Amino acid sequence: MSKRWTLPLLLGICLLAYLLPLGSHGLWIPDETRYAQISQDMLLSGDWVSPHFMSLRYFEKPVAGYWMIALGQAVFGDNLFGVRIASVVSTGFSVMLCYLIAHRLWSDRRKSFACTLLYMSLTVIAGAAGYANLDPQFTLWVNLSLVALWFALDSRRRTPRLVGWATLGLACGMGFLTKGFLAWLLPVLIALPWMIWQQRWRELLIYGPLAIAVAVAVSLPWALAVHAREADYWRFFFWHEHIRRFAGDDAQHDAPWWFYLPLLVAFSLPWVALLPPALRQAWQTRRQANIAFLMLWLLMPLVFFSLSKGKLPSYILPCLLPLALLMGHALADRLALKQERALGINGLLNLVLGLFALLAVVYLQLKKPLYDHEPHNLVLMVIGLLGWIIANLLQALRPLRCWAAPAFGSLLLIGLLPAGLPRSVVANKMPDQFILEHLQELGQTDTLLSNDLGAASALAWRLKRPAVALYNTVGELKYGLAYPDGMQQRVDLQRVQQWMRDARQSGSVGVVMRVKGDDELDEIERLPKDGKRYERGNLVILIFSQEPS
Repeated sequence: MSKRWTLPLLLGICLLAYLLPLGSHGLWIPDETRYAQISQDMLLSGDWVSPHFMSLRYFEKPVAGYWMIALGQAVFGDNLFGVRIASVVSTGFSVMLCYLIAHRLWSDRRKSFACTLLYMSLTVIAGAAGYANLDPQFTLWVNLSLVALWFALDSRRRTPRLVGWATLGLACGMGFLTKGFLAWLLPVLIALPWMIWQQRWRELLIYGPLAIAVAVAVSLPWALAVHAREADYWRFFFWHEHIRRFAGDDAQHDAPWWFYLPLLVAFSLPWVALLPPALRQAWQTRRQANIAFLMLWLLMPLVFFSLSKGKLPSYILPCLLPLALLMGHALADRLALKQERALGINGLLNLVLGLFALLAVVYLQLKKPLYDHEPHNLVLMVIGLLGWIIANLLQALRPLRCWAAPAFGSLLLIGLLPAGLPRSVVANKMPDQFILEHLQELGQTDTLLSNDLGAASALAWRLKRPAVALYNTVGELKYGLAYPDGMQQRVDLQRVQQWMRDARQSGSVGVVMRVKGDDELDEIERLPKDGKRYERGNLVILIFSQEPS
């Protein structure tokens, strides 16, 4: 753990584990298909200022996250790898930041190795690395802002301090361009109480303006450009995505204040048994400046998001780097003292979870088969679970010698799990795979229609045709559909038959439907009966030929 090649080794393992699964499974709905399509739309339209989702205005996020995903597709193609590579790169940089700040905090290569291995193997971090949305990117910018802040505060010379504060501003600017004003707020929530406690508030007044100036310089060009292009952008983005989501009674994803507490425990896997001793040790040493900084980094965002009305699990991903640092710090101390109890418990707990999951798969396969003539998928699932079980059995039996084994079990499981899912899950949650099988027929149609935003965006992305008509569905496109130039893409129940007649007069029509209940069955009943039909899971593809005029 103390060798100089540990960082390249960790990054190599990290990239290998994160990169290999990228093309092994389809795009999950709704997030991955949405971000893939919005980014692809930038490449097709050449509009890098105003985000559009299936050619409709979509102002729920700023633009930098889409830029990164679009860059991946520009370099690697409109494929699964190209869509997801931005998440891998972002997570890889966060892993590197973990190593750098751990070394700065403790000047101990063993602790740096332990902290980094823990962070990169957290199941939620490894899973997010292969998932195409904006959370890994935003997490990177928050991590960079706080790592830069610590380097600035810990530096004694003026030049490194200036570089640290300028980097903080750069990270805040890019975070703002990725997800909005939270990127400015989160560093303030940590820096302000820490500097007041350390009686260094004058330093904040001296160097803080530099960070603000850099953040504004990074953010302002696009902020002015989007305002010139879309005058209503900032009103909608500020009030809808920030104020209403935080404090509105009708906030999306409403949840109780304690929502994140059990999630934080779950997100600690496969190192959950290290959580109590790590937090206890942190509390006992809270008067140390570096530990206090990490505790503020962990707790202040957690408290802030807990007060918000709208909650999503991914909001607390920026809390996991300080958590991994605290756990790695406690782990390295226990290894040095040869205290194996917590590690043994951790291995045993993970072993029980793995055995339970494997027995559940076997039981369900025998009673109500999950896998229908899918030996390849089943074998991958079993290998992933067996890898988890064996790795944690090693830690349970040899806690000090095999302390790192759960990391490799976790990376193996997360890498194989998506490819090992049953076809029923793939068909229902990854519609782009079913669409891919019928791509030639759908590509020959002149007009496209779908009753589900996830399926519609998968269809638009696969065919590189953003203008998919939306049949009896609005969802998050309510704002874009309200514009005069967006209304024509909306097809309600009352006018669908006339719309189909008109569309078939000018060419063939391809329809992708998700059928989850009676409402969707009624939607299909209103369509013509002469279409060619394909079904899988809850997906239905209909191909209607052109009608003679």
